[in-house]
Amino acid sequence: MLDTIRNRLILIALMIAASIWALWPVKIVNEVRAPNGTLRPDTSNQYVKLGLDLQGGIHLALELDESKGAIPNKSDAIDRALKVIRTRIDEFGVAEPLIQKEGASRIIVELPGIADPQRAKAIVERSAFLAFHLTDKAELFRRALPSIDRALTTDGITEANVARAVAESSVTTPGAAPAAPGSAVEDLLSGQPPRDTSSTAARDTSKAGRARSHADTSRQDTSVIAGEGNGPLTPLLLQGSEEGQFLVPEEKVPIVQALLARPETQRLIPRGVILRWGNDTLARAARAYRPLYSLEAHPLVTGEYLVDAQARLDPVTNQATVQFQLNRRGGRIFERGTGENIGRFMAILLDTLVQGPPPVIQGQIDTHGQIELGSGTLQNAQDLALVLKAGALPAPLHVVDQRTVGATLGKDSIHQSIVAGIVGIIAVIVIMIGYYRFAGVLAVVALTLYVLFTLAGLAGLSATLTLPGLAGFVLSIGIAVDANVLIFERIREELVHGKSLRLAIDEGFKMAMNAIVDSNVSTVLTAAFLFQFGTGPVKGFAVTLILGIIASMVTAVFVTRTFFLIWLQRRPGATALSI
Repeated sequence: MLDTIRNRLILIALMIAASIWALWPVKIVNEVRAPNGTLRPDTSNQYVKLGLDLQGGIHLALELDESKGAIPNKSDAIDRALKVIRTRIDEFGVAEPLIQKEGASRIIVELPGIADPQRAKAIVERSAFLAFHLTDKAELFRRALPSIDRALTTDGITEANVARAVAESSVTTPGAAPAAPGSAVEDLLSGQPPRDTSSTAARDTSKAGRARSHADTSRQDTSVIAGEGNGPLTPLLLQGSEEGQFLVPEEKVPIVQALLARPETQRLIPRGVILRWGNDTLARAARAYRPLYSLEAHPLVTGEYLVDAQARLDPVTNQATVQFQLNRRGGRIFERGTGENIGRFMAILLDTLVQGPPPVIQGQIDTHGQIELGSGTLQNAQDLALVLKAGALPAPLHVVDQRTVGATLGKDSIHQSIVAGIVGIIAVIVIMIGYYRFAGVLAVVALTLYVLFTLAGLAGLSATLTLPGLAGFVLSIGIAVDANVLIFERIREELVHGKSLRLAIDEGFKMAMNAIVDSNVSTVLTAAFLFQFGTGPVKGFAVTLILGIIASMVTAVFVTRTFFLIWLQRRPGATALSI
């Protein structure tokens, strides 16, 4: 008997030590100061991770955006978008996000610990599509301007009435700079182009050659009207210093956007030509201009062939760069395209915006290339590399439902749940000791170990603790006590039938086992179905409940019986039990 007790105590001690190791040090709630000075929850080193409802964050529901045309094979597009979004969120290091498909056409994203809804929206909505296009060397768009002006004038379109319409509809400028300075991560998540990217360029790192950008200081704007005539569009376009480049006064950009969107304009834009805005502004004679580029519609290569992107500092210029790598097929396509167009300007498009002045192709570029961020920081480069590596969305998404959970609400939920749990535990302790006396004391000691084992299980699985999870934890306390109640009542029955104390305890545990196993197994099966088919909070409840039931089985059947065996071993002549 002593050897059996010794082995039991060793096993219990090992479980306690493992639980303490899993929980030490536990950081349930911790705060760090964000770059803007506000406090936000820090979950980077949490062993028990908190869900959205406990630490605050963002809940987003996204659907495919078909405003610009129907999307074929929606189911496949949703599945691929889900994968891309999950990769982006994981790369950014958001602790315990929930990213899942709901129904056939909706994606649910829950990001604990993020308090800025605009940042969260932009990171999941951003297309991140990379492409390399040659500029319009033949000046097809410039030659079409007189025809476009005549068509607009014939339909009574003037700059004045377009300006009024734009003012009424509050059209915003593309790629407008943020209102206030912030960190590079905030720039990326805000959906705006990186700041100070006026010298962005792409170049090859191999010996075959490189594509360099001309410094802005060496590019002189000719400041002449792009075309002849007095139509509504041509006077707003100034000829740039590069092929295919036009400069639009920043305050006139919404008007030009509206004119270019007119069906008359779209009909007369030459085939094989696309128009794309630059992501930065240029200063000419103390006035800000937005570049508009006329590009060949067919890209040399796109980001679909990209296999890797890494942020680096150029050892020569000390500029932040993004080194990218294409797969073998993409490298062959890029090498052939650049080799046939040496001396041409090549625009780098990211999310339909031209990244800085197009560089000149000075040699063949194969699988390895580089994007220079000019005066951008290394953090800018890291953010760009991360989004490029995660991949582009297969179809545009838009947010159809958005909810923000504040960290204060999460703290209140934790506080109220802890209070409820403490009140429940105290009530259980009082009732158990008051009704079962000594046996109740043994059950309370085992219940303490139950709490330790359950929390250690959550930490060991890196499970997320949600508000329903706390409810499942409190519920499993009642289940743990219920097992002890069944055992104690069976012991009472055996004592009433005149059996000895040792035999009554043995029979009590043995006879109660069937009822305990039946009830707990049925509850575990129910919780398993909740975990399989439920959403985040329901899964949190199911996980906590299952761990609680397993811990209650261990403490009620194994730990409590060990305590009884120790008591019997110390009192071999005992004939009565206060129960």
